[in-house]
Amino acid sequence: MEYIHMFFDTINALTWDWALVPMLIVFGLLFTAVGGFAQVRYFGRMFNVFRSEKESHDPDAVSSRQALLVSIGGRVGGGNIAGVAVAISLGGPGAVFWMWVVALIGMMTSIVECSLAQLYKRKEADGTYRGGPAHYILHGLGKDYRWLAVIYAISLTLSFSIGFNAFQGNTVAGAALDSLGIDRLYTGIFLVVFGGAVIFGGIKRIAKASDIIVPIMSLIYILLALIVIVMNITEIPALIVTVVKNAFGIDPVVGGGMGIAISQGMRRGLFSNEAGLGSAPNVAATAKANHPVSQGISQALSVFIDTIIICSATAFIILLGDVYQPGAAIDGVVLTQQSLVGHFGNWVSYLLTFSILLFSFSSIIYNYYMGENGVSFLAGNGEKAKIPVFILRLAVIAVLFLGAVAPGATDVFFFSDPLMGILALTNLLALIMLFPRAVKLLKDYRNQLDAGIEEPIFDAQKYERLDIDADAWEHTIDKPIVIK
Repeated sequence: MEYIHMFFDTINALTWDWALVPMLIVFGLLFTAVGGFAQVRYFGRMFNVFRSEKESHDPDAVSSRQALLVSIGGRVGGGNIAGVAVAISLGGPGAVFWMWVVALIGMMTSIVECSLAQLYKRKEADGTYRGGPAHYILHGLGKDYRWLAVIYAISLTLSFSIGFNAFQGNTVAGAALDSLGIDRLYTGIFLVVFGGAVIFGGIKRIAKASDIIVPIMSLIYILLALIVIVMNITEIPALIVTVVKNAFGIDPVVGGGMGIAISQGMRRGLFSNEAGLGSAPNVAATAKANHPVSQGISQALSVFIDTIIICSATAFIILLGDVYQPGAAIDGVVLTQQSLVGHFGNWVSYLLTFSILLFSFSSIIYNYYMGENGVSFLAGNGEKAKIPVFILRLAVIAVLFLGAVAPGATDVFFFSDPLMGILALTNLLALIMLFPRAVKLLKDYRNQLDAGIEEPIFDAQKYERLDIDADAWEHTIDKPIVIK
């Protein structure tokens, strides 16, 4: 076991400590420059996804809005509550500024990876779609790169569905025990029953569950932050000045100055919004969209909501309170919880616990779907994947229960972060090789908008030389074009 630990520690160091963060930033800047700052150009269009279900009139299909909410449910989690608190504790208020910067860069990376996931998605027998990095590696780069797609799929399944869900089960049980006095056994049973009910329903039921859970959990937390801001409205200008000054090493409040602020802000921001890590494209591919870039733009909004809105909510709750002391070591969740109690009183800790439960549950079903997509790819999709997917569902339920009732069991899943580093690295390598095709998609989307077309339509025939699934785009054939 010692050698196994050393092996995964080495992988973790080579990926997260050395390669990934610089690559994510550099590639994000490259995508932004060459892609014409699409995350800024199309920012207003990102919100179209909430206005109607116009991209899908099929009641059995996953709409762009539902795919967006599933992604938000997966991205928003402990990183938004505990991760932000840790970033501020270690990096000072300036870390928040660099979280904002990395989110704006990550929005473009998300557009690229989610547009490619849509381009190379496959239609299933039940009418749903499946895709993601494993698919665009295989069908975009060719069969010579199948080995890379297999590495990605294995890493995705083990890290998200098994490892991270053990931690989520532990988080839910711990929060319920500490704040509500609910025994871990009962929480474990709850996760088995309700988690299993959603998981065994597949992507359609996951999408419907997220449609309910994500708006509730997000609005509760954002509302708390808005009340805090209103209560301390006169302090906001000075706080913004402090954040910006500290971000550039002016009046540093912790050792390391600007360097530690950048390091903590960017690292925690990337961990939270997952842009470029190759997870969200698995969900983006499930949507029935009119154009790949339409879904890419919608998914960029989830990065914005995760980091710019919800992470900022945590930052304001902490920085406008009296609990935070620069350089003081304190558990992330505890810092956020104590800060909220300072603003509202002890009763709010129960509301925060409820929010954490919702955050964790939405992450659980998202994490499960990551594994389902990986297993389906490895098994060959369709009927071949039914038995392996059923086994995965049983394994996930068992892991949730184990994580809930035996908190020490989560130490067994030490491989999760290193494997996530591997899947992120494989995804980034694929993105840089497939980027010219993403640029072509962006150009086609922009040209249609410039021609006055209200909703760009994807013409699969223009890409017939590529290994795309024509059946996945049959709904766009002869689709009426609406001119503004």
